[in-house]
Amino acid sequence: MSHTPPAHLAADFAAQGVSDVECVFPDVSGHPRGKLMPADAFARGAELRIAQAIPMQCVTGDYSYDPIFPDQDPDVLLVPDYATVRAVPWASVPRALAIHDCHELTGELCQFAPRTILRDVMARYERHGLRPVVAPEIEFYLTAPCDDPSQPLRAPPMRGGRVEAGQSAFSLDTLNEHAAFWDEFRAALQALGIRADTWIHEVGLTQFEINLLHDDPLVVADQAFLFKVAAKEIALKHGMNAVFMAKPIAHQPGSSMHLHQSLVDADGRNVFSNADGGESALFRQYIAGLQANLPSLMLLFAPFVNSYRRFVKGSQAPVNFHWGYDNRTAGLRIPRSGAAARRVENRVAGADANPYLVIAATLAAGLDGIERALPPTDAMNDSAYESAHTLPRTLPAALQAFTGDDVARRLFGERFVRAYAAVKDVEHESWLAEIGAWERRFLVAQA
Repeated sequence: MSHTPPAHLAADFAAQGVSDVECVFPDVSGHPRGKLMPADAFARGAELRIAQAIPMQCVTGDYSYDPIFPDQDPDVLLVPDYATVRAVPWASVPRALAIHDCHELTGELCQFAPRTILRDVMARYERHGLRPVVAPEIEFYLTAPCDDPSQPLRAPPMRGGRVEAGQSAFSLDTLNEHAAFWDEFRAALQALGIRADTWIHEVGLTQFEINLLHDDPLVVADQAFLFKVAAKEIALKHGMNAVFMAKPIAHQPGSSMHLHQSLVDADGRNVFSNADGGESALFRQYIAGLQANLPSLMLLFAPFVNSYRRFVKGSQAPVNFHWGYDNRTAGLRIPRSGAAARRVENRVAGADANPYLVIAATLAAGLDGIERALPPTDAMNDSAYESAHTLPRTLPAALQAFTGDDVARRLFGERFVRAYAAVKDVEHESWLAEIGAWERRFLVAQA
C-alpha cells in the first residue's frame, strides 16, 4: 500500500467540488473515528495525527486507565488507504472519505487498531501461500426514532400509518413500504463500492439481512464498516434508525453477522477441496481450529452485555460450537455446495461486533487448527440445541475466557488483549451502575 497520494487526486477533488475529506478509522467497537481535513491538504499528503488511545475508546466515551495506555497519551499517525477514497453519498455538500490505518510515530502499525489486527492475520496466511476469502451476512432493524433510551425500540410506521405487526418474514412487500430508504441505501452502497448481494426481510419486526459478496478480508471488512455507517445515515434521512444491536427488541430475534470463509492457493484453487472434489485435510483442520479457539475469543464476537441475549435455543442463533452440514442449529455450518465453493459459516458473531475483529478472530482460529493439524469433532447431524449450552452467557464470563488462557494472547499479542479487556471492563462497570426496567418491575415490591 502506497503512502503517496495519487497524482490525480487533487484534480478529481476539484472536478467534484470536494472541499473536505472525512479521515476515518474503525475503533475497537467498529465505530468511525477521525478528523475532517481540507481536501487540498489531503491530496498533497499532509500529516495527520490523533491520540493513540482513541482506537480503544469505549462505547460510553470513556477510556481505560490501565497502564497499557501511557499517561502521556501519545499520538499515532493516521495514514490513508488511498484505495478507499470515496464520495460521501449522504453529505449535503460534496465531500469525500478515506479509511485510515493507525501507525505509531516510529512507523509500525498501532497494535490497538482493529485494522492492524486483521492485517497481521492476513500476513500469516500469506506466509503459508494461502489467501482467505470471506463474505458476511449482516442483519439489522429499522426502528422508529427513540429519543428516550428508557423506552423500548419500536417498528417504524408504514405508508398507511400502521406499524409492522408480524407475518412479514421473507416477504417482499416491506420493500415497497420503505422504498425511499431502500432506493437511497442501494445507491449509497454502489457509490461506496460495497458489493451487496441479496437482501431479505428477516423474522423480526422490520428486521432485514443483506449479504455482501465474497472478497479479500480487508476489502470486505472495510465494506462492512461502511455498510453500517451508510445504513445509519440513510435511515436518519428517512426518519428511522438503523440498529445493529445483537438483541434490540425484547421477544424478537437477535441480529447476527454470519461469516462465510474459504481459503485459496496462489492459483485461486479452493484448498478446502481435494482434486477429486472431496473434503481436504486442511478443511477439517480449519474447522477444528475454530472449535478449539473460538470459545476463548467470544468477547470479539459478542462484545457487549446485550450481545448475550441473542444466544437462545430454537432461534437459529447458536448455543455451542458444534459443526454440521447445512445445519443452522450449529455454531459452525457447512453449506451444501460444489467443491469450488466449499466453505465454513461462522454463525456466532452478532451484528454489533466489529467486522475487522470478527474476520481476524475467525481466520486466526482456523489457521491455528491447520498449523497444529487439529482434528474436529464429528459433524452434528441432529439439532445442536439438544446439546449443552456451552457459549458464555454473560460478558464477564466471556471476559474471563478471553484473558484466562493463552489463546487470545497467542493469536493477537499481549498488548491488544490487555487493551481490549480493559475497555470491556470499563463498559461492564458502566452498565452495572445503571438500574434497568426489569429490576424496577419485579424488585421494587420485594424490597
